[in-house]
Amino acid sequence: MNHFDPQSIIDQLRGVLPQQTQMIALHEPYFGGNEWLYVKECLDTGWVSSVGKFVSRFEQDLAAFTEIPYAVATVNGTAALHIALLLAGVTANDEVLTPSLTFIATTNAIAYCHAIPHFVESEERTLGVSPSALADYLQEIAEVKNGVCYNRLSQRPIKALLVMHTFGHPVDLDALAELCARYHLVLIEDAAEALGSYYKGKHVGSVGRLATLSFNGNKTITTGGGGAILTCDPKLAPQAKHLTTTAKVPHPWLFTHDEVGYNYRLPNINAALGCAQLEQLPKFLAAKRQVALRYQAAFAASHTVKFIAEPSESKSNYWLNALLLAPEIAQYRDELLRLSNEQGIMTRPIWTLQHKLAMYQSCPRMRMPIAESLEARVLNIPSSPILGFTQA
Repeated sequence: MNHFDPQSIIDQLRGVLPQQTQMIALHEPYFGGNEWLYVKECLDTGWVSSVGKFVSRFEQDLAAFTEIPYAVATVNGTAALHIALLLAGVTANDEVLTPSLTFIATTNAIAYCHAIPHFVESEERTLGVSPSALADYLQEIAEVKNGVCYNRLSQRPIKALLVMHTFGHPVDLDALAELCARYHLVLIEDAAEALGSYYKGKHVGSVGRLATLSFNGNKTITTGGGGAILTCDPKLAPQAKHLTTTAKVPHPWLFTHDEVGYNYRLPNINAALGCAQLEQLPKFLAAKRQVALRYQAAFAASHTVKFIAEPSESKSNYWLNALLLAPEIAQYRDELLRLSNEQGIMTRPIWTLQHKLAMYQSCPRMRMPIAESLEARVLNIPSSPILGFTQA
């Protein structure tokens, strides 16, 4: 491929993106609704911290939108993951199966529990955990004794499977749930990037025992920071609320705490922002889908670059659009990153595989040729909803 010109890909991106002189961000927030009104109410009334009506409203609105009965707001998505793992019964020295191809928060949350990440393979179709590869691997290394799954090699319990919906594309939840049932694993969904994504007609987070969301500034909607725990389990929801609010026993004035809790509360002022953003979520999702469709059309005829589209039987929120370079041009990835950013189009590579990071290199893992290939070939491209508004 000596004749390949990386600039041609950037020119194709320019055909989709608006013509402007400033940098086109990868993903930026859009504030066009009641954000000022709701935040001003917090300032006018003084209810800016961890108590206030917008926290409860935000939780109720999230539950209504996702059609998952219970939502508990948290200070960020990583905190939500930490609590979800604790509620799943993950304790020190347990192993948690999780993709190596994920953002660091997924893995760090396991470490916060003093548990051990056990890295597994991904698939190209969803960019998430590969059910077929995991099934073969578990048949080789796992055994169930007295209702508990153990790693034959380490003799440690394998307590859970923590999957991640990469860039908003749902993993194959049914196949993974079947594996979890077979091996007595708790399924947890890291849906930090997937608010507004659906698997077989149901919002992600509906299949796992617990799921988590993120509302960081670069997510589909934002509370500035913020996250949430989702569950269908009426027993886990109050436990999640209790643990994230310092495990304080309700009382008009006494400060009594009945277990080790966490100050993971979402401030009311942040929840106010989230309520206003959530009102606009359908508009954001429609705009982002328009951008994705234009990218898909722009690269439809390419033999060297593939637009990563939503998996079959799923509807993605297209949080971050992504291109997959053909193996023969993977060597040009860094040149593409340099040229596009120099020319005002923000792009980035996918994350470094977790098992390559210094603190996780000694963790157990399976062979991951697909994840390693994806790491070298995936490129994220601008995905803000405003790009859909400006060219609708």
